[in-house]
Amino acid sequence: MVTTELTYLRGFSGFAVPDLDAARDFYREVVGLDVADNPMGMLEITLPGGGMVIVYPKEDHEPAVFTILNLAVADIEQAVDVLTERGVEFLRYDGFEQDERGIVRGGGMPTGGWFADPAGNVIAVMEL
Repeated sequence: MVTTELTYLRGFSGFAVPDLDAARDFYREVVGLDVADNPMGMLEITLPGGGMVIVYPKEDHEPAVFTILNLAVADIEQAVDVLTERGVEFLRYDGFEQDERGIVRGGGMPTGGWFADPAGNVIAVMEL
């Protein structure tokens, strides 16, 4: 029986995009996150609260069929206003009642909405 403990240094997630330059600009300028280039040719996005996500290039990228990133906000109305002003178009999904701005309210879901990055990856912004 193994008795040695396993110690993780840190945890992070990652996702692919076909164009790192477009991703860098989008996540930095539109979403407003801290984005840095790393020495291995990827991007590192520092998330609020200290988490980190890597973004790596993949020429034959296909967007995931699920939300890859969730961002919590204190005021969904203000977040939607700012993101819309920056050119974000909120997505609409069958099965969810969304208002004219694309915000879901109730139905067992957090109040929020979804939008896509330039690669088609889906991001949620939600009021917690």
